[in-house]
Amino acid sequence: MLINLTRGLLIEYGLSLPPLVLQFEFNPETVSRTRTINIVTGNAPGTRGGYDFTLPNETPRVAQGVTVEPEQFSLEILLDATDRMSDPNLPGHAIAGEFGIEPELDTLRSMVEPKSQGPGGVQMLASLGLGGKKAFQRDEHPSVLLLVWGTHILPVFLKSVQVDETAHLPTLRPYRARVTLSFQVIEGNNPFYQVEKVRQMVGAAMNLAVGLSGSFSASFGVSL
Repeated sequence: MLINLTRGLLIEYGLSLPPLVLQFEFNPETVSRTRTINIVTGNAPGTRGGYDFTLPNETPRVAQGVTVEPEQFSLEILLDATDRMSDPNLPGHAIAGEFGIEPELDTLRSMVEPKSQGPGGVQMLASLGLGGKKAFQRDEHPSVLLLVWGTHILPVFLKSVQVDETAHLPTLRPYRARVTLSFQVIEGNNPFYQVEKVRQMVGAAMNLAVGLSGSFSASFGVSL
């Protein structure tokens, strides 16, 4: 039986040339997504968990002191160079045979480390302290990444990378590893998140339509 594996993509979004890119087979068993809010309760006597209210137009006052945290999620991917190592017709065969998945792991490490934005030569000089500025003066930032995941394109920060190497070449370079990636979505006024919000609103509207259709059918015995 053939298993259809969707390809995921992590690509650096910025002025770095060339940008960091990691492609991987994205078919995880679980994806953990978390959104939380912080609540500061009112100080009025008898208030628990929020301010008192009666009417719907009072709800903005109820939510005083409530802040919404950016969405965070984690996923596990498998990096495996076995196929590339065994098939000389596949792209990257020679690199995989000598280096395994070390280039992919180096890419992930680079994505989570602050660096100067600009062409690769400028980045290299800055990382070595040869860019003409002292270390504390260098303009270094973590990479803004785009996670291309099915129909989603999410702007994210890569918060952590956990690598569990499970197979190695005789040179001790890994050629198979399970990698757990933790992200924080960059929410706000950027084009990628705005598109995601529109998609989310459309999905919620479809859910409402399905719910109303089911309620109507159940109430009147009409199939819609």
